[in-house]
Amino acid sequence: MTFHLRVATDRDRSFARTLTCQAMNCYYEHYGFIWSNDGFDTAWARRENCLICRDGEVIGFISLSRDDDALFIRELHLIEAFRGQGAGTWVLEQMVLKACALGLGLLRLTVFKTNPARNLYLRQGFNIVSEENCFWSMELICPRRD
Repeated sequence: MTFHLRVATDRDRSFARTLTCQAMNCYYEHYGFIWSNDGFDTAWARRENCLICRDGEVIGFISLSRDDDALFIRELHLIEAFRGQGAGTWVLEQMVLKACALGLGLLRLTVFKTNPARNLYLRQGFNIVSEENCFWSMELICPRRD
């Protein structure tokens, strides 16, 4: 199995929007949030978006932003049939490398406290840095490259 990232184009937006909606719908319903296609599309336009591929097959999507200190994972979703096969771990490792290459000291994300993905983030070394309502803000300090 070989994973790789491919820069997403506007033609990939519908796939990413559908995958994100499907992955997040149960949390949105549980916590009383309302999904917005327009909100997704607005965020898409101002973020770095990539498809997650395995042996040429698209299996997921990641969306990123950054500031002067951190690379932010805004969305990270895998097609359900491909979860638990190492892709999430691989993507997080790639994002640590990317943050380091950009000279950023932190990799950050926000996750619903009830999302099982939180266990992956904890295993990968992310720490909970704040809690607000149903969310955890998490970060990983990137190793310094001297």
